[in-house]
Amino acid sequence: MSKILNPQAEVASTPPKKSFLQSINEDWWAVILGGLIITAVVALIEGGNAIVLPNYKWSNTSDLFTKVLSINNLLLILEVGLIFLALTSISILSSGGNIKKFAIGFSFIYLLAITSFVIAGNKSISYFGLEFVVFALIIGLLIGNFSSIPNWLKEGVRSEFYIKTGLVLLGTTILSSDLIAAGLPGIVQAIIVVSAVWFFSLWLGRKLKVDDEFGVILASAVSICGVSAAIVAAGAINGDKKKLSYVTTLVLLVAIPMIVIQPWLIKVFHIPEIVGGAWLGGTLDTTASVTAAGALIGPAAVKAGVIAKFSQNVFIGVAAFFIAIWWALKRTNGTTTKGGLKINAEAPSLAIVWERFPKFVIGFIASSLVFSLLILPSTIKNVAPLLNSLRTVWFALAFISIGLEAKFVDLIKVQGGRPAYTFIGAQIFNILWTLLWSYILFGGYIFPIPKF
Repeated sequence: MSKILNPQAEVASTPPKKSFLQSINEDWWAVILGGLIITAVVALIEGGNAIVLPNYKWSNTSDLFTKVLSINNLLLILEVGLIFLALTSISILSSGGNIKKFAIGFSFIYLLAITSFVIAGNKSISYFGLEFVVFALIIGLLIGNFSSIPNWLKEGVRSEFYIKTGLVLLGTTILSSDLIAAGLPGIVQAIIVVSAVWFFSLWLGRKLKVDDEFGVILASAVSICGVSAAIVAAGAINGDKKKLSYVTTLVLLVAIPMIVIQPWLIKVFHIPEIVGGAWLGGTLDTTASVTAAGALIGPAAVKAGVIAKFSQNVFIGVAAFFIAIWWALKRTNGTTTKGGLKINAEAPSLAIVWERFPKFVIGFIASSLVFSLLILPSTIKNVAPLLNSLRTVWFALAFISIGLEAKFVDLIKVQGGRPAYTFIGAQIFNILWTLLWSYILFGGYIFPIPKF
């Protein structure tokens, strides 16, 4: 009767229906934007169009001003920035974000990202394997820890969205032909290292009384491929964004000394070049850092390292699937507490697994399959450098944002610093365990020593 007498009450209680665009979440927007970029680059190249991207390489002051900071190069940098702003604005506008504040915040973050490219582009700095991600993180950390972040900047800080879109582009580098060419040593090392280090890290975290949500993100980061794996794991368990920010900061801070120290140890202890390269590939977080560190050893180290790293990168999609299933079973089995009462938890189902599965991984897998099965090798050769350059822009935006969100004090304060101790302990185990299996698998004890 009350509903009939007051029909407006019924209307007020019904939430407004979202449009199709408003219902698309961050993961799907990453897939859409990544797909648009890949399609556009392939179409332009196949159509005979030349795509020129900015140059950040310089060796002296003269190079800096005549190449990197030249009018033509600055216009290219501006053009790329406007394209990225236009693409991201579509998702921000459709999701109800403040487009004006986002545009201002994004522009500032993009400027900082370009700064990290320019610093890393110096010949002397790149020689030591220090990538743009290191400087992007440092720049973000300095600003985020020594000043307050204004609201207009906060709107542009969307680290997960940026890196998820970059990961969709990363899928174009994971080719089935390369995996076959990598052979058994790389694949076996990836399986043994990833599984052992993941479970050791989770076990160590529990011993140090780190909660499982933190533990899963930490374990995935240290065992698979650093920040990318941490993002995937956090998506699979719907993890706390503050914990993810903590882990990504920790990953990059620990990676900096590893990039310098590991090549030095390979030389000091006369570790065979191929074994050393496989060791680098199994422990460093990105293919670029593996390549840079391997270059300090030799060309065979670079090839062995890239093979080992590539084999581990494949685990991104596999990890997302199994973590989503495991977490759904963990959260739905037995009983749970609600309102002070114990009730039976919801039975696990495919729907729950699908809900937890990070959808941007679908884009990662799809781009890998398309490039493995449908795109001609000649086309891949032409578009790969372009897609890689565009992917680094997304990652630079992400690491600037991560730095802005992270706080140095959190590394000690959060759970008494135990997550940091867990990560460092697991990374030490990872370094030693991977070195052992690099010797066994790439040193000729089981398989013939690869000839590169």
